[in-house]
Amino acid sequence: MALPLPPFFKRKTDRICHAGEPSSLPTLSSQRLNLCWIDHADVDSIYRIYSDNDVMRFSTRTPFNHQDDAHIYIESIHQGFNDGKLFQWGICLKGSQKLIGTCTLSDISSAQGRAEVGFAIASESWGKGYGREAMNTLIKHAFSELGLRRLEADVDPHNARCLKSLEILGFKREGYLRQRWLVAGELQDSVMLGLLKSEYQSENAGAETPNISASVSLE
Repeated sequence: MALPLPPFFKRKTDRICHAGEPSSLPTLSSQRLNLCWIDHADVDSIYRIYSDNDVMRFSTRTPFNHQDDAHIYIESIHQGFNDGKLFQWGICLKGSQKLIGTCTLSDISSAQGRAEVGFAIASESWGKGYGREAMNTLIKHAFSELGLRRLEADVDPHNARCLKSLEILGFKREGYLRQRWLVAGELQDSVMLGLLKSEYQSENAGAETPNISASVSLE
């Protein structure tokens, strides 16, 4: 049974909701980025990101082969949100509505105060620190507004770029799981990392929190 959504994420009463329309995540802002609700209008960007072999090289899923895969993926994002288990934002540069990536809280457990994090950045936007900036904004939100106390990450040991970004953000390696995933006939190991709210607050005392927009449009 899905846990009830935190009050912060309940359907907004200050906008018209059409029948069958999912409620939406709040927009989170950092210096250069907006983290926004993903809708079917973003299907081209989602397909571009998740069909890229370079982006998906260390993923536990195979690259998309057709744009229909992106539509199905967006539906799964909405369903996960409605179930209270998956909060996935699109990443946009400020002043643009084009997605350059996504960042995610999955396997959310309000009872245990934990969730798993993940992110994907379009390959043409690599090397600019967007993934780390988006994740820092997401982490602040998870520990403040959502009241989580622990975040976890499951990373392919060959994904040095991701491991470096997470460790800069304060994640610590907690374990190594051999042959944890079978993807496209290939066995993959996992490095397990964790970040505690208490550690993050101690290391980031005095840092600004992200701006959070109270209204998010699906238009």
